[in-house]
Amino acid sequence: MSVFAPLQHLHPGWFTLVMGWIGLAMAWTRAAALMGPQALWVARVAGAVAFALFTVLAIASAWRGRRFGQAWRDDLAHPVRHAFVAAIPVSMLLLGTWLSWHAAPLVSRGVTAAGMLLTLAEVLWLMGSAGQLLATVWVLQRWWRKGGGLGLVTPVHLIPIVGNVLTPLGGVALGHETWSLLQFGLGLILWPVWSAMMWRRARQGPALPDRLAPALFIQVAPPAVIGIALAALGAAALWSWLAWALSSALLAGLVFTQGRRLLSQPFGLPYWGMSFPMTAWASLSMWLFTTPALPVVWHTAAVATLALASGVILMLSSSTWRGLRQGTLLVAEPAMPPAAAVKT
Repeated sequence: MSVFAPLQHLHPGWFTLVMGWIGLAMAWTRAAALMGPQALWVARVAGAVAFALFTVLAIASAWRGRRFGQAWRDDLAHPVRHAFVAAIPVSMLLLGTWLSWHAAPLVSRGVTAAGMLLTLAEVLWLMGSAGQLLATVWVLQRWWRKGGGLGLVTPVHLIPIVGNVLTPLGGVALGHETWSLLQFGLGLILWPVWSAMMWRRARQGPALPDRLAPALFIQVAPPAVIGIALAALGAAALWSWLAWALSSALLAGLVFTQGRRLLSQPFGLPYWGMSFPMTAWASLSMWLFTTPALPVVWHTAAVATLALASGVILMLSSSTWRGLRQGTLLVAEPAMPPAAAVKT
């Protein structure tokens, strides 16, 4: 077997590793308000890991497309994997956002290379924003063209459909506030619509396969990101607090209802569906809980959410490295149940 053979299984879902690590970098960046410059160093290490992962995955994916073109076409036709295509522009959007957070202060201090970093941040943000919008249109029209059945509704689709709410995180500071607001509004409208459809599938449609159970945690990300975005857009703090309460309730509910199901399964790439939601929740907690006027117990709670998110990322990374060494990852996946099994 060729040494490159495992690359045919490197589908776009692997970019969720980038999302998890850059989400962790963003959470630690927010922690600097409470924990000082040491938190920024942790954020830079996590950010460097995310950029390295993105670079490696981008090169490997390009090679895969050249050598295993049919594998890419299979991804685009798959009932779940096609939605992970959006993880690529979302990763670019998040990388550009985080880089802009670090480059902007350097520009104000007159650091020579900071202008280039800020330009790179804006290029990444613009490409990610445009790619995310295209992914949204493509996934929605594909779902409609396939008949719009409940069997085609999964939490993974929240990445391309609701990922638009990420734009204000970097777009406002980069001077693209109007566009950020429009794209944010699109994601805000689609979020409850798709969530209602997932609820209907849970009640009337085919059960979600066990191996996709970790992807249910993706539902935590939209309200957490919306809470941060509303703060970036200057909305009243009450809305961000409500968003935090909703994301926390969803997280607690999923841990309570899905915990045993998750522990009973072998590790697989879908577990990375937990990564960015956890870091987004920690980022929002850091944003809200580090206000000096709040009692110290809130600061402690913020640190606890960050520690939990960091632990999840490190655990997932360790399991991924072990899976790659043991050959249990980058292998063919079992077939999905047919969408025709949807109840009506």
